[in-house]
Amino acid sequence: MVKKVLIGFLVVVVLFLGYVATRSGTFRYENSAIINAPAEKIFPYLSNFKMGGQWSPYEQVDPNMKKTFTGEDGQVGSAMDFEGNSEAGSGRLEMKEIKPNEFVLIKLIMTKPMNAEQMIEYKLTPEAEGTRFTWTMYGDGGFMTKLMTVLIDCEAMFKGQMQKGFDNLKKVVETPAAAPSAAEPAASPAQ
Repeated sequence: MVKKVLIGFLVVVVLFLGYVATRSGTFRYENSAIINAPAEKIFPYLSNFKMGGQWSPYEQVDPNMKKTFTGEDGQVGSAMDFEGNSEAGSGRLEMKEIKPNEFVLIKLIMTKPMNAEQMIEYKLTPEAEGTRFTWTMYGDGGFMTKLMTVLIDCEAMFKGQMQKGFDNLKKVVETPAAAPSAAEPAASPAQ
């Protein structure tokens, strides 16, 4: 009897893993919001890793996150290595492309809780009432992403984090005192 139960359990596991293997490992999540501020006021918070901590929902879950900055912040080639708690994880952000007041492309390399690489795009588009901030995350997570998307609604999870980021950024840039000083966007080189 025990042998039949074990065999039945193994068949279910093999069928489940076979189903997971047939799913796509690629993903693309996108969300946007209107920020009541001009692109020039928003852009430094997207293109400078040091200023990103003021609104990033991922950095805010761990106020004690260790961060190391390399390169000239706000420039292609700059990077931030981070080591956070179990919610924030650990990894590296690398600035890949910048179009002032319009577009930022960042590569995210996660090392904890699991290894993964993905791309992050921030796009700013003028709208009558302010600026549309579109945040996109995409990549190919392989088998682990396939498994996670079967067990968890990853799109809803990421879009929820994006919404928290929009709300945080609105608080930072929509208040009159939020304008960054001329010195803030051009942060000092590597620490």
